[in-house]
Amino acid sequence: MSKLVTIYGGSGFVGRHIARRMAKLGWRVRVAVRRPNEALFVKSYGAVGQVEPVQCNIRDDASVRAVMQGADAVVNCVGTFDAKGKNSFEAIQHQGAERVARLAAAEGVARMVQISAIGADADSASDYARSKAQGEQAVLNHMPDAVILRPSVIFGPEDSFFNRFAGMSRMGPVLPLVGADTKFQPVYVDDVAHAAVLGATGKAAAGIYELGGPDVGTFRAFIEQMLTVIRRRRWIVNIPFGIAWVMGKGFETLAGLTGGLFPAPITSDQVASLKSDNVVSQGARGFADLGITPTSSEAVLPDYLWRFRPSGQYDLIKESARHMRAD
Repeated sequence: MSKLVTIYGGSGFVGRHIARRMAKLGWRVRVAVRRPNEALFVKSYGAVGQVEPVQCNIRDDASVRAVMQGADAVVNCVGTFDAKGKNSFEAIQHQGAERVARLAAAEGVARMVQISAIGADADSASDYARSKAQGEQAVLNHMPDAVILRPSVIFGPEDSFFNRFAGMSRMGPVLPLVGADTKFQPVYVDDVAHAAVLGATGKAAAGIYELGGPDVGTFRAFIEQMLTVIRRRRWIVNIPFGIAWVMGKGFETLAGLTGGLFPAPITSDQVASLKSDNVVSQGARGFADLGITPTSSEAVLPDYLWRFRPSGQYDLIKESARHMRAD
């Protein structure tokens, strides 16, 4: 019988790419999600019955244990941007990761991959970054041979980075940024999935890997690249951290008073995170150690950001027509 992997958060942005790759390798894939009826699309990644979405609440021991029964490997992709509530940083990124690792060890699961983030630091000023570091340590306490992946900001067709700012560019001539001079090293989602698969299949040595793409630049530089791709001119305005922190607190208060009806576009914790560069640390293990050549954002962005161009899919046709008239 083929081997089985359970992917927690397997229908999400990163998880679905891991699920697709594992299915192509012939593995049976169990996609553990809160709402399996909304994850039925993962079934198309393999043969009939090969990829199945199953219900799981990462905050519950019995639920987490049930979906890893018989698994040869587990991958935890579950993360959150909610600082408070039932699905807080602490509940999901620390306790949730600990729960998966503890139960995987108890069930005799051979391998575990934990998706973390560059910037994970137990001493960080950011609650998000601290919870990521706490989750990593909890995983290693129970599964010392786990593979932990720390990607920089991840890009790809369903990303919440370039898509978000491309959408904002439609709203007016000004594009506000917090931390415009902070450095990023965007990494392609399928490259992260490739690394996760190597970990799940035992082809990557245990330990922590920091994953960044081939290009390092400022936040401003990557947004300028995005604007070039979507053929829009916008005035990029850098919001000072002090002002941004006050704005974040105000947005958080509004979100709380409205019960989340108006979600905060930026939080004070995100402002704290943006004060630090989001790049691979010097001397850290990364793609080179995994035998993976990372994909540049330049090669991928036009494939999915074209819809934000002024004329969408017709932009290239209109441009071609202009050249014909010029001839």
